[in-house]
Amino acid sequence: MAQSPCTSSSSFSNEPGFDYIVNLNVGGRIFATSCNTLSWIPDSFFTSLLSGRMNSVRDASGAIFIDRDPDVFRVILNYLRTKQVDLGGLKVATLKHEALFFGLTPLIRRLTLCEELSSTSCGSVYFCGMIPPPDMPLENLPNEKSRSPMYSESNESKKPSGGSPRHRVHSKKQSSDMSKYIKNELTELAKSKSLPDRDTEPLKVRMIRAHICSIVVAYSYFVCVYRVTEWNTYILLWKSPRTRTYVTHIAVNTKIAATVAERLVAVAFADDTIGLWHIDDEGKTEKKGLFSMNVSIDNLFFVGTQMVALSKSGKVGIWHSATQNWQAQDIQPISCYDTAGSSLILGCANGSMNHIDMQKFPLRMKDNDLLVTELFRDPNGDTITSLSVFLTPKTSACGNWIEIAYGTSNGVVNLILQHPETAGHQPVLFQSYNIHNSPVVRVSLNTAYLISVCSEYNHVRSWNVTRFRGMINTQPGTVPLASFKVLTLDSTDETTDKQYNHPGPYGDQDSEQVLVQRVIPNAQKLFVRLASTGERICTVDSVEDSPITAFCVHELDGQKLGSRLRKHLFCGNGNGSVQVWDLTSALDQFHLKNGSNPGHQVNPPAAANQADLIKTQLTQSPRSLISLSNLFSTLAVQPLRNFLTS
Repeated sequence: MAQSPCTSSSSFSNEPGFDYIVNLNVGGRIFATSCNTLSWIPDSFFTSLLSGRMNSVRDASGAIFIDRDPDVFRVILNYLRTKQVDLGGLKVATLKHEALFFGLTPLIRRLTLCEELSSTSCGSVYFCGMIPPPDMPLENLPNEKSRSPMYSESNESKKPSGGSPRHRVHSKKQSSDMSKYIKNELTELAKSKSLPDRDTEPLKVRMIRAHICSIVVAYSYFVCVYRVTEWNTYILLWKSPRTRTYVTHIAVNTKIAATVAERLVAVAFADDTIGLWHIDDEGKTEKKGLFSMNVSIDNLFFVGTQMVALSKSGKVGIWHSATQNWQAQDIQPISCYDTAGSSLILGCANGSMNHIDMQKFPLRMKDNDLLVTELFRDPNGDTITSLSVFLTPKTSACGNWIEIAYGTSNGVVNLILQHPETAGHQPVLFQSYNIHNSPVVRVSLNTAYLISVCSEYNHVRSWNVTRFRGMINTQPGTVPLASFKVLTLDSTDETTDKQYNHPGPYGDQDSEQVLVQRVIPNAQKLFVRLASTGERICTVDSVEDSPITAFCVHELDGQKLGSRLRKHLFCGNGNGSVQVWDLTSALDQFHLKNGSNPGHQVNPPAAANQADLIKTQLTQSPRSLISLSNLFSTLAVQPLRNFLTS
């Protein structure tokens, strides 16, 4: 039986002047108030409680027990008494949660307004633009699979041939047939579970890639290409027709000649094909071709104007812009890669590190052989899981030092060096750090820091790098700096998108690198942190209350005279828009607030004014993309056929 909180001589009534004292035990704390105070908001928790429509529990003193936080209830009760809100140190979200529980509609509206005022749709001070969602493409991309010579059979070939009709024959099924049937059914069921997310959210941004003044945004079944103007506006150049299969990878390369920019855009699909398009500043599009390696594509990128596709199974596909040729070849199973100038460095599962010179690629087309050179082999034979190649600035006294940091499957970070005078020999092991218990998934070597990230909750270790005339100083070389974790809860069904939305580090090797932390999938908030120390630089909140589904850090070159490179964070949202945030201003404000020196400089000190700052930026111009061909030219070239048998 529901116990009425009223005395036996009275019952609940809304009549004017009818009132009595009500004692409440909220989380162990006694509150005394009146019936009218609790019940002036209709259809609330308290009107149901005091009318007897809701069961109640009483303590030994007869007070009604409510199992809620007494500190928050004190603010709720003061609002019911005075109709004024005094947060008293509470968060708006916490108080709103309690107001929703008690059904206090006027308070909920007021707190909602407070939230909207604190998170304006104009964004924070670092918000600097937005690319609106595109319209869904109506036309479909023509199905070239059946017409392409790279496919052995088409859909028509699977149909029964005409002539005699097809009859069903009754036969006894064996246990192996049943097992095969169940496996096929489970496979189809697993595939069907992944389809609704792609089909019900066709405008969800999956991937973002940027190069110079070009931005490519990938959705489930189409891509959009944008051009960044000198006024930081974004012009849609091309929107692809709806593709026949799911988009898995994108890449872009931009070439600027005089005042005109041309770009190559590559898109990989779930059927293991790659489409390549040429797009100019006017939006004129030319399709270069459709290519395939007949294996799953795990990486897609450009080295100069050459498109490169990699498969972990050990296959490399390269399209050269000058010869318009496509070549796919087998090498050792690939676990990671990095580029430097015109060179491609591959880390392999057998512990070897291999080099492909893209400048010599056209010369080897007649031999149908990629120029593959074994650059280094891990002393322990561990799988190389991450790579970072750094070229020191070339001076008149000597050429480029080659500095390569790599991580292994056993959690070891190694640093190898090669002096230009020893270009005919393999790099030598400089330092080794056995500090991770899990595979090293990312490593970054730049002018000031060595940073490694392992797979265990994105555990980050960093070191200060001491340099002399741009080269790593042998004494002491590197000094431990920080150890921290960047916790992210990755979605289990977004396997292809993780490669494009990992925490980092992001940024050029000559600039300050950052980490981007998205704690949970499809969150509306990102945390930007220094890659060297883990300190939080700023917080990015989605301005449209739409989940952030993809992000990319890119440095836009200031096209105006005297302007500096500015680091931007591009955030793709679930509603199809892309929000742009100015990380350069965030970094400047961070260092100004903390009185710190950007990069803890081994380079020129921080400038006192804007003119000195621009001068410093000019003196620290990014290292030019110098080919490694001269440095590797005297290395013994290992033909691919011998390399495969080794």
